[in-house]
Amino acid sequence: MALFEIRWKKSAKAELRKLPTPVIQRIIKAVENLAIYPYPQGCRKIQGTAHTYRIRIGDYRVLYSVTSSLLLIDIIRAGHRKDVYDNCP
Repeated sequence: MALFEIRWKKSAKAELRKLPTPVIQRIIKAVENLAIYPYPQGCRKIQGTAHTYRIRIGDYRVLYSVTSSLLLIDIIRAGHRKDVYDNCP
């Protein structure tokens, strides 16, 4: 099984840095697992988009896009559930 490459948008990195340290560690671990399983149990497709999904980490969410043909995952947003869906792509 091939591993997916994970790329973070600059804005997603900035959002991640603003979160509490224990949450950052949990999010990074969950994102690293996406390289192996891009569609983990519990992931949901974002309605109205072609390839955008979200994973849940407690009260926090990570929005990401999957390009299967290139084995690429782009992390779009990371943050608290009340904020992460604002201006969702």
